[in-house]
Parts: sequence; structure tokens; C-alpha cells
Amino acid sequence: MKSLFTLFTLLIVFNPPLNIQTHNFHFLIGTWKVENKENYEKWSIKNNDLEGNSYKIRNGNTQIEEYLTIKIINDKVIYTAKVVNQNAGQPIEFVLNKSIKDKLSFENSAHDFPKKIQYTKRNDTTLFVSVLGKDDKGFSYNLIKQK
Repeated sequence: MKSLFTLFTLLIVFNPPLNIQTHNFHFLIGTWKVENKENYEKWSIKNNDLEGNSYKIRNGNTQIEEYLTIKIINDKVIYTAKVVNQNAGQPIEFVLNKSIKDKLSFENSAHDFPKKIQYTKRNDTTLFVSVLGKDDKGFSYNLIKQK
């Protein structure tokens, strides 16, 4: 019984449960503005998940465009996007490709567009975001940290 307890303890110490707190996602927390546009992304931690949204400011009014989450489900990091007035209100999931080390690459090859959503930290105040479809074609933009 003592050796079983020791084995369990070693498994926890050397293979801790996955959670957002222990992953390197903290750089996303805050409000980010698309360079040269009035489009934003805002991320915060809630219940050990990252929750966010993207929105536009038009004529002083805030319009939410999509609701975002990053959470761990069954040892997979899942990015979920629920776009307002699209996909019958259903969220789309993208799984983190852990083999890519220089960026967060969330992927769903079965989705029409996008198939990949990638975040690359350039520095503490700039993120480079790529939204890619078939043959890695799509668009990219910089996000600048606001607060």
C-alpha cells in the first residue's frame, strides 16, 4: 500500500494535472487592439479557464463579434470560438498543436475556415495573429496590448 501511495505521489509531482494556470497562456490576459483598427480582443481568467471576446467599437458602441475560451478538456487544450450570427450559434473547437513550440497553434482541419488560429508573442505588448484556411492561406494582424 505504501509503494502504491509513493507511485501515485510521483505521478502527480512529475505529471501534474493540466490547467491553464500552469501553461504559458498568461501573456494573452488583458485587452488587445488590432493595429490601426477599432477591433479588440479581451482575455481574462475565470474558473481556471481563459475567457475572452472580440469586439468592435463603432460610433461609441461596443459590438461583440465572438465569444472565446481556452480550457483544458481530457488533457487537450481547446480554443473555442462562438461567432455571433454564424454557425447557428454553435461554438467551433480548435485543439492546441503541442508540437509547435514558437506559437500557440489551435487547429481544426475539419472546419471550413479557419482551420488554424495562431498566436505568436512578439514581445510583452505585441501579438501576431494568423487566421488560416486551406494551404495555410488566410490573413494576419498585430494585436497591441492596451491594458
